[in-house]
Formats: sequence, structure tokens, C-alpha cells
Amino acid sequence: MRVGIGLPTSTPGADGRLMLDWARRAEAAGFSSLGTVDRFVYECWEPMTTFAGAAAVTESIRLVTMILIGPLRNSALLAKQAATLDVISGGRLVLGLGIGARHDDYELAGVDPRQRGRELSRQLHDLRATWEEGVVGPRPGGEDGPTMLVGGGGGQAFSRMARLSDGYVHGGGPPRAFASAAARARAAWADAGRPGRPQLWGQGYFALGEPERGADYLRSYYAFTGGFAEKIAAANLTTPQAIKDLVRGYEEEGCDELVLLPTVSSLDQLERLADVLR
Repeated sequence: MRVGIGLPTSTPGADGRLMLDWARRAEAAGFSSLGTVDRFVYECWEPMTTFAGAAAVTESIRLVTMILIGPLRNSALLAKQAATLDVISGGRLVLGLGIGARHDDYELAGVDPRQRGRELSRQLHDLRATWEEGVVGPRPGGEDGPTMLVGGGGGQAFSRMARLSDGYVHGGGPPRAFASAAARARAAWADAGRPGRPQLWGQGYFALGEPERGADYLRSYYAFTGGFAEKIAAANLTTPQAIKDLVRGYEEEGCDELVLLPTVSSLDQLERLADVLR
């Protein structure tokens, strides 16, 4: 199993210098990917723009959206942005897409959230067709475009993933939660008649040695969930042993790549995580 690290695109105190230093050091430390989250109504950096900067200062680390809220964006423009980023990065983009969970993001974008599932399915089809047919330039690195993942926990999400993407990205939680979702992803893949199996990606949050700062961020980021935000904050990985246990658990459950997202904007978090994983 490969292990990636998130960029601090939504945590307090991040700036441009930190973001570029983080990308450089993540690659030097041997992480397999850089991940981003996506929100409109929050102080959160725009993922595709952020990755353009990260691509310019790195050479091999992959760039994965965990996830990008697809229906908030015009599909033709997203296709062009993704193709451009894929070319700039030398084919390193992994485009994870989902519908998101906050209605205020949709209100700000002027998009009806009631149609978001149907819109994402249409968008996934349109993105692939746009890249394959060369409707807009530039052409991405692969003939059918960047690798695409789909997130979500409902039956429609797994069906959508199996029919229209390359794999599944899980929203986080203990290894048993990932195992359950992975089983549904594999079953949907088989039901769709796809050969082989889907790529399986997971994610978790960490704040080594700074549990309160990390918990405060998660309470803020997930405030819209009400009391569930406290459960998310409590699951933040704050010790080396907790990280080792999660990594081992996800690997045993067949995860292909686990991306650990920082909850504190400090470069020493990256170094501490690298030390733990060594």
C-alpha cells in the first residue's frame, strides 16, 4: 500500500510559501501523493490552482483531489483545467470527484443540490468523452484522460463509480469502515461487468503531538454535521502508534493508497509523519 499526505489547504495559517515547501518536502520524504479537500463556503484553497503550484516544484509525486465537488463546476471548464494540470504535471493528476455534503456550497455556486447525484453521473461521462474526443485542448497525458475516482457512501455512488470511473475513494474512518465500503465497491465493479478490480483509496486525519489544535480545526470544518463533528475530532490521529495501527489496518483490508490529511499547518507535522512511517 502506498501512503500519501494532504496539503494544508483548509487548515488555519497556511500561506503560499508553506504550501510549496510542503509539496517539495513531501516528495523528498517519499510520499506517493499530495491530496486536497474541496469546499466553497470555507477558507479552503481551490484544489486545481493549488496543484498547478505544487506541480511546478515537484517531479514525481501524484496529485489527488480527495474529493473535488464536481457538480459545483462547469464540466467543459473542469475538463480543460484537469487536462491542463495533467499536462503541466506530466500525467500525475488523479481526479477524485463527489457530490459533497453541504448545501451552502451549492447555494453559493447557484446549483440545485437536489440534482447533484444525477449531475455528477452526467459530468463523469462528459469529462471522459471530452478527453477521448479531443473536444478541448490540451490533450491530457493518457488517451482517455486522467485517472478518475468517485467518492460517496450510498448505493448510487458505488454504481456511479463502477460504471464511470477507475476506482473508489473512501471518506475516512477506521479500517473496518473502509473494509465495508471496499467490499461494496468491488461488488458494484463486478455487477457492472468491469474486468479486474477498482482502485481503492482511503484517507485519515492526523496532528502528531498537537491534539487540541487538530481537534479545533476538525470541529470547525465539520460544524455543519452537528454533534458528529466531535466524533470526527476524536478520531484524529495524534500518536505514532495510532498512525501505525491505521496504516496497518488499511493495508490489511486491501487499500491501494492511503492519504493522511494534516489538521495543523506546520511543516514539522510532515517531518514527524515521515519519521513514523519510516
